[in-house]
Amino acid sequence: MIKRLLYLAFLTALWIGGIHLVTVVVGAVITLFVVYVVVPLVFHYSPSLQRHIVFLNFLNVPKVDYDRPEEVGLPGTRNFYLQTEDRVKVGVWHVLPESLVSSAPSETSPESDRWYEQSLADHRPVILYLHGNTSSRATAHRIELYNVLRKMEYHVVAFDYRGYADSSSVQPNEPGVVHDAKVVYRYVQERCGASPLFVWGHSLGTGVSTHAVGDLCLEGNHPTALVLESPFNNIKDEIKFHPLSSIFRKMPKFEWLFLSPLAASGIDFRSEDHIAYVAAPVLILHAEDDLVVPFTLGRKLYERADRVRPNATPPVKFVGFAAKYGYAHKYICRAPELPDILREFFSDAIKRKQ
Repeated sequence: MIKRLLYLAFLTALWIGGIHLVTVVVGAVITLFVVYVVVPLVFHYSPSLQRHIVFLNFLNVPKVDYDRPEEVGLPGTRNFYLQTEDRVKVGVWHVLPESLVSSAPSETSPESDRWYEQSLADHRPVILYLHGNTSSRATAHRIELYNVLRKMEYHVVAFDYRGYADSSSVQPNEPGVVHDAKVVYRYVQERCGASPLFVWGHSLGTGVSTHAVGDLCLEGNHPTALVLESPFNNIKDEIKFHPLSSIFRKMPKFEWLFLSPLAASGIDFRSEDHIAYVAAPVLILHAEDDLVVPFTLGRKLYERADRVRPNATPPVKFVGFAAKYGYAHKYICRAPELPDILREFFSDAIKRKQ
């Protein structure tokens, strides 16, 4: 009797185990089907999803009060908004040089806006900062850079493209964010007088800034110089070599599924082409341990710029940072030598424009 019960128990265990095994196998097959069939096809046929994945503007943490930049470590900063198109406005911060912070009027003063605008023409360099994807102008590593620049006695103007933070809730695409950048640039240019005006792009912002500055230069309106921090040569290579695409990279039809539809969706960012029209000095900064935008893509952009820009065009300078320092994608601002690199580059650019 006991042996029969043990035998029945054994058969029952095998049956239950078989059910569990089938469940695991079916679950694995469904998961693989969703990951390698459904997701790629949905991405290919959905321009909206493509834009969300590239811009990641829905990721905005932590939440901040943009009217109170002093709460995130930026006293002496004005928050305001610029209309860039019908029904599109962008949120902007003007961060004062360190020596001017104590002189700034109260934000409630009727003269505050005018005072800040007039300060842009005080002959100190002005940096127009174009950030990368995700979050906002209030992200910690961006604030860290603003503080480095303000300690160097530079004005910093940073803004959020459409679809980001407190800017208008409009889905971004390349023409839209480039247009926003050019509107903010012209606003600053009209007010900074003879002050040197530099454009600084980081990550995805290098694609925006190279396109915008290339357009402006074709109009005969170029900044004093362009700084590209952690840039890529084109958005297709950036997506192809991004760590998140590694699970799809060896799939048949990878390029057709993930790369070919981008341009038609308003996501092109061909910095390697736009840089040919940048008639201003260019500084490229890239860390060897950058996993988000591989170091090789920054070198490709540099080598391409060296080939396609006219001989009379101001030079492109490339500065790499060794992996041992751990600056990765976001923290070149922590390099002790960065202020000296910038002073030398900016000084040479100012002399060229005089």
